[in-house]
Amino acid sequence: MSTLTDHTSYADAQANFSPEKLWELFEGNRARLNIAHECIDRHAGRSNPAVIVVRSEGPDEVLGFGELAEASARFAHYLVSRGIKPGDRVAVMLEPSRAFYVAVFGTMKAGAVAVPLFTLFGPDGVKLRVDDCKPRLIVTNAEKAPLLAGIGTEIVVADDAFLSELQHFAPHFTPDTAADAMALFQYTSGTTRELPEAVKHTHRSIVTLMVAALYGTGLRPGDRFICPSSPAWGHGLWHGTLAPLALGITIGAYAGKFNPERLLAALGRYQFNNISAAATHYRMLRNSGAAPRYRYALEKLSFTGEPIDSETAAFVNETFGRQVCSMYGTTEIGVILVSYPGASDFVVKPGSLGKPIPGGRVEVQDADGRPCAPGVTGELKVWRRGEWIATKDLGRIDEDGHFYHGGRADDVIISAGWTMSAVEIEDAILKHPQVREAAAIGVPDSLRGQVVKAFVVTDRPGDTSFEHEIQNLVRQRLSHHEYPRLVSFVTELPKTPAGKVNRKVLRDREQAVKQSETTS
Repeated sequence: MSTLTDHTSYADAQANFSPEKLWELFEGNRARLNIAHECIDRHAGRSNPAVIVVRSEGPDEVLGFGELAEASARFAHYLVSRGIKPGDRVAVMLEPSRAFYVAVFGTMKAGAVAVPLFTLFGPDGVKLRVDDCKPRLIVTNAEKAPLLAGIGTEIVVADDAFLSELQHFAPHFTPDTAADAMALFQYTSGTTRELPEAVKHTHRSIVTLMVAALYGTGLRPGDRFICPSSPAWGHGLWHGTLAPLALGITIGAYAGKFNPERLLAALGRYQFNNISAAATHYRMLRNSGAAPRYRYALEKLSFTGEPIDSETAAFVNETFGRQVCSMYGTTEIGVILVSYPGASDFVVKPGSLGKPIPGGRVEVQDADGRPCAPGVTGELKVWRRGEWIATKDLGRIDEDGHFYHGGRADDVIISAGWTMSAVEIEDAILKHPQVREAAAIGVPDSLRGQVVKAFVVTDRPGDTSFEHEIQNLVRQRLSHHEYPRLVSFVTELPKTPAGKVNRKVLRDREQAVKQSETTS
């Protein structure tokens, strides 16, 4: 009898998928299931590595399923000895490393709730999240420990000495958790001025996650898969870590400040055949100029987080001989649109978000909740539990049912009655060979209501001539009314911790400048 992993085509995905078949990929059941067991323990006898940590500095780290199973069991016993009970939270503020995987899987193995925290958070960012989830412990490294001293929660430094002390505990721990018990708290990216919401995941979340794994990243047993996104965020944690490990797949992770050439070298050295990364990562690979130096074995490539510009998509196709596939969703609703990497019968259209996951219903709707005709922009909505849920993103479909992103609902720019997409304007600007990054927002204008202002990162000095080149390029690529009437040359763009361009920060800055001019 075949399982879902036996099928790779789009047609087979539509014909064979059912939610019930997802459970065939796991040892647990609807009553009892544990993520740590599914990802680590049941694969302990495998000979392929579990994790290859690619480091920005220093040697890479290769970890086996067996050693992680034993070390995480010891950590689970350690937590029990400390009085940590099922349901208690344990925060883990570490880069991908032996200590990170031991702490996260050991916490879930013990029935406690793991809370990964981004390592670049400052004390205020950590305190907001700690005050919200109230962990019993924060597991971190010696460098971060002093910064967290005033948080009010016990700090555990997971250094070599600590890992050695864990040897006193038994190397086996049998997890016993309800499938609906809490396993992970995941915080969405946000500023320290406003507390991001914690998305709470149960152990059975690993089952529904497999829809995105099979059809969004194209994971299949035997893959060598790498995701350079931080496991503090949804993409790096769920798609980059838990899903592939649950299938017994070797994963690659990235630790430290992102260096595009280090990633390119790792792709060649370890012959990864599957990669899922943020659009920003691919853009940085392109800008590095280092891609021709290495040989690759990539067969499946996917991206998420934000749309990928057409120039970068063309670079990926030319460099790796494959089209990069979109995977669209949000932390709250999960993945809903995919491009089925590895499916030879699925047409990947440039700029498209793909089509709905098997069994999924997604629509572009107008303000009255009616489906939009092909080519008409509306709000993307997904059918869940008997009602349409708004994604807060705009989009459109084409005649073939492929979906296209139109930007966040609050990223729409309306100027003199024209509705414009920041995403499309940015894509046009990025076609200039001397533009490295670009962001577009609407700023107030007394005549037009709003006008487009572009922020451009470039190595070329910004002057009037360059500004006119950018404006003319957008006029030619889009239309005469969509060009940026204002252009600001900047050294960098504000990013969310997950690496996406943060247009809200740009809008807030412009508003503050406007208010300052008004009051002065």
